[in-house]
Amino acid sequence: MADRIVLVGLGGIGSQLMGPLVRYLAHGPQPRPLLVLVDGDVFESGNRSRQLFPEDALGMNKAEALARVARGSGLAIQAIAEYLDAGNLAGVVREGDTILLAVDNHATRALVDRRIAELSDATLISGGNDETDGNVQLVRRRDGFSVDGHLTEIHPEIGRAAESEPPAADGCAVLATERPQLVVTNLMVASAMLNCLWAVTEQGSVPYSEVYLDVVQNAMRSRSWLRVAAGTQ
Repeated sequence: MADRIVLVGLGGIGSQLMGPLVRYLAHGPQPRPLLVLVDGDVFESGNRSRQLFPEDALGMNKAEALARVARGSGLAIQAIAEYLDAGNLAGVVREGDTILLAVDNHATRALVDRRIAELSDATLISGGNDETDGNVQLVRRRDGFSVDGHLTEIHPEIGRAAESEPPAADGCAVLATERPQLVVTNLMVASAMLNCLWAVTEQGSVPYSEVYLDVVQNAMRSRSWLRVAAGTQ
């Protein structure tokens, strides 16, 4: 288990992931990690249809609201009430971290992807979706070696879109209009992200690098971009 699990983005995917993630970490392998929650957004009434927050969290920062809920679990929790950007990136994403990236914009994905490539050892589990389909991508750095392809390498559109996307503070509203979000898809992505974290933590070797999912077909399928034989990473 990494010393720090960093969950970036507490919207449709991240807020649904939070509950089972806390239960897993609080009752999982010892020693228990520090759980770091990162989001600069606030919970609004329009988020209720697909984001999981207590009613009294309306108007609160999302990271602070969910940190308050999770503190009774016995886990050490840190809330960072900021959007992830170039200014705070190095302090948030550190050597040895496991990053759960649940954002809805390519600009942040590309930013974190570049940071992971600078580290010797780190794990990135990035989830995202459109209306009825999505994916979870695993990026592992081990001893300065990239076990899997990086986000922008496997999906060049992430890097291209990042150059023209709006800032994170505006991206959520814009993307929600362009690509509707459904709670069922958010849940499916969150589940696949937790599956991946469990496999990395407790199985050690993960035989896939990416999972594609489709709620209409109720299906998931995995693909491997491994650069070394499974079992040696």
